[in-house]
Amino acid sequence: MKYVLKKLFYAFLVLLGVVILVFVMFQGFGDPARMIAGQTGDKKTMDNIRSDLYLDQPKWKQFMLYVNDVSPLCVHSRADIEKKQLRGIFTGGDIKVGIKIPYLRKSYQTKKEVGAVLMEALPGTLILAIAAMLFATIIGILLGVTAAVKKGTWLDTTAVFSSIAGISAPSFFMAIIIAYFFGVVLHAYTGLQLTGSWFEIDEVTGEKYLSLKNGVLPAFTLGIRPLAIITQLTRSSMMDVLSQDYIRTAYAKGLGKKKVIYTHALRNALNPVITAITGWFAELLAGAFFVEYIFGWKGIGKITVDALEKLDYPVVMGSVLLSACIFIIINLLADILYRKIDPRIRSL
Repeated sequence: MKYVLKKLFYAFLVLLGVVILVFVMFQGFGDPARMIAGQTGDKKTMDNIRSDLYLDQPKWKQFMLYVNDVSPLCVHSRADIEKKQLRGIFTGGDIKVGIKIPYLRKSYQTKKEVGAVLMEALPGTLILAIAAMLFATIIGILLGVTAAVKKGTWLDTTAVFSSIAGISAPSFFMAIIIAYFFGVVLHAYTGLQLTGSWFEIDEVTGEKYLSLKNGVLPAFTLGIRPLAIITQLTRSSMMDVLSQDYIRTAYAKGLGKKKVIYTHALRNALNPVITAITGWFAELLAGAFFVEYIFGWKGIGKITVDALEKLDYPVVMGSVLLSACIFIIINLLADILYRKIDPRIRSL
């Protein structure tokens, strides 16, 4: 319990740092009132918008009000709760204390709540990250085991060279190459589209339907770097395990090669690989921005880049906070689970 509380405290400090950084970076860029009202907005309208967004308040007060909005624990007036349509449990008179769903304010462009916009895009990012991680994990472990068992052969050399190339190549560069090669040059053979989201709209009925085929290219692109890391880690860990005495004992007892490799060696070699998988899964969820944008995949990344182009800062700020929360939660769970799995860490 002490370990969990310490990790939660560190997670809170990291999240607080992200909130401060987000506020300092984006608050004050451009004129939100002009973005909302347009070029034809009169002075009274502009003043009302600035008041509504707290832009007429000192910076320190703007920050406190922003923290109060994005924090689950909050103090709000009855009028604020009704105006912002806050959802949660509140108690008190005109000034209420409560626990609520974080309020990320409203988009300058669409006037929709940022939370609703991000929740609509989140399933697309989850689908893409899970698909990319499954591809990277399965292929990476198989390649790593093969390279370790066939050490010094052309299979080992090819796996090592490919993994180095995968680590070195930036995701946005690989996205452009893969999109052009498989989506344009080989489109007649692959049937894969250059762009597309996880759902499509039927031109006749207007209904949405699932189209996971569009996720093949972005998932493949997004999975290349974790695939390279997992291959290298699995190979290195397997080579270390295969040199242990108990592996030689297992062979001496007459156990088959496959049983020794996949039952005894691989099981003991997976600890560093599991750590890499959880870390990369968090990073994929939080960092698929340019891959989603290049492939037109509707997820948090594409929503954020589109918002940046339109200077829609509430959406960008909400996206950064959501990505940070996802990253922190997954890493926190990974630390706790890893401590349960590996008894050596419990004593630390």
